Amino acid sequence: MTMPSFQHLTTPLRLFHGADSLGQLGRELDRAKSTRAVIFCGSTLAREGSPLSLVREAMGDRCAGVFAGVRAHSPVPSVEAGARELARLRADAVIAVGGGSAIVTARAASILLAEKNDARNLCTSLDDKGQLNSPKLLAAKLPQLVIPTTPTTAAVKAGSAVLDPEAGRRLALFDPKTRAQAIFIHPALIGTAPRALVASASLDTFTLALEGLISRTGNPLSDALLMHALRLLASHLPNGSLLDDAAVRGELSLAAVLCGQGTDFTGAGVATVLGHAVGAQFGFDNGITKAVVLPHVLRFNADAAKIALGKVAAALGLQVSGGETVDAVIAAVNAMTRALGIPQRLRDIGLAHDALQGIAESSMSDWFLRGNPRRVSSESELMQVLEAAW
Repeated sequence: MTMPSFQHLTTPLRLFHGADSLGQLGRELDRAKSTRAVIFCGSTLAREGSPLSLVREAMGDRCAGVFAGVRAHSPVPSVEAGARELARLRADAVIAVGGGSAIVTARAASILLAEKNDARNLCTSLDDKGQLNSPKLLAAKLPQLVIPTTPTTAAVKAGSAVLDPEAGRRLALFDPKTRAQAIFIHPALIGTAPRALVASASLDTFTLALEGLISRTGNPLSDALLMHALRLLASHLPNGSLLDDAAVRGELSLAAVLCGQGTDFTGAGVATVLGHAVGAQFGFDNGITKAVVLPHVLRFNADAAKIALGKVAAALGLQVSGGETVDAVIAAVNAMTRALGIPQRLRDIGLAHDALQGIAESSMSDWFLRGNPRRVSSESELMQVLEAAW
């Protein structure tokens, strides 16, 4: 037996969980030497009387202003507007309050501010040899603090995928200096998201954790993070009535943190890739789309992921062996999505059949395709999955 070679480099993270978590916000701003922090959020949270007042109170006199222009999928125009607001307010830190779009918009705006360049020139690109390259973003970035309202893996990531609405595609900006320095999981803030949004974000996390476990890379440490993320999700997601409970939302948020950290070492796969493409082109919900295609992706990958699917089954508490494993995992996924009232076909979420070819074509350039356990060499293979899911 050959001893495997791998690197597992973890980044510092200060996480505060519970009703007293915001009591540490001022201290964390002091650690970042911030006196002019700017809040990034959506328009709903910015309304008077929302729990955002708790954040402003915890900041004291360190709040320089609020940018409430966050939009779903982080479109480039809203990111550019955020960068201009950071400059106008002379910000020295950013506090993202919200779901994945708020967190990504805050990070991406900080990148545009520092690099003084267009997102299209700063994003990962595909060269003539089919290799994906990420430019070095060397300028210093504003410290990032995150107060999530949904269980999103974006809270711990270094990548920021923004939407180019003109081209209908995602632009991936990667800068480790934009990782969150501190995360605050507070019951009042995670209680603001509608139940459907919590379910969708958690399904997104579930898909990412599962695909991370069966990816071509990984190690025992990332396996531990991802398996426990799946355990937490499988324990709480199937009973939709519990999703309004603050303690359950806290557990789902911790699952997202574990998944986000674990998939830094594994990447993802076809379900994540197809979800990205559908969301960018049609604005559909990422978590729902990924959940719909996931069973078909599992079938597609079954032969290449036999051993890894055993880890998934163990994390989900399934008693199976051999060739039964993929069927049991697919049955568990289907049972979960049906319990949550999630559509089972792409046609049921409103995706037209004539859109499938364009989705397959655009998906071939997605960075996450590299992690899929079965190598994907042509868009025709992705069409197989899309046709089966449609």
